[in-house]
Amino acid sequence: WHQRRPPLGCARLPARPRGTMERDPCPHRILDDIGGAFAMGAIGGSLWHSFAGARNSPSGERLAGSFYYVRSRAPVTGGNFAVWGGLFSAFDCTFVALRGKEDPWNAIASGAATGYVLAARGGWRAASRSAAVGGVLLAMIEGLNHMMMRSAPQPQAPPSMPPPQPPPAVPRPAPEGPPLTSPGLDMVGAGRGVGGEGELMQDKWK
Repeated sequence: WHQRRPPLGCARLPARPRGTMERDPCPHRILDDIGGAFAMGAIGGSLWHSFAGARNSPSGERLAGSFYYVRSRAPVTGGNFAVWGGLFSAFDCTFVALRGKEDPWNAIASGAATGYVLAARGGWRAASRSAAVGGVLLAMIEGLNHMMMRSAPQPQAPPSMPPPQPPPAVPRPAPEGPPLTSPGLDMVGAGRGVGGEGELMQDKWK
């Protein structure tokens, strides 16, 4: 009877335009992006530092040096990726809440803002260059994603089925036995029979 209102900060957003990828809701996508970025950085960092450790170690200790590099530096690389992913998702959710819609411009602005914040310790010039690099990089990623989604075949709706037809009527068999008579006709016939017997009795007395 009563229409439920969505909680504050969770207003329903319009549908995303074609060519954009569906993502998780904002409160959850931050943790999701942090975990995904950490995993990607840890795996990629393990591969990179394993080769670097084997190359920089003396002969006979390349395997031990590779394991040492991976153990000491791969978590740091994963943490750096997680920081970048968390900041990016936080800015993305902020722009979605401010603009009231979700489109590629939010990702581009989030990339620029993330680059500026991460390089803010180097001064405004270094932060501005990092913001420009982040915005251009995200613009290229979003453009490539848009073209891939546009070129991908769209799922077609299944053909509409004709409405079901009612089953044909089956004729009902005639009941077996003597024909049915109407009770009114039986009463009339009975009356006629009684009247006839009375006439015969009167003729007999005559």
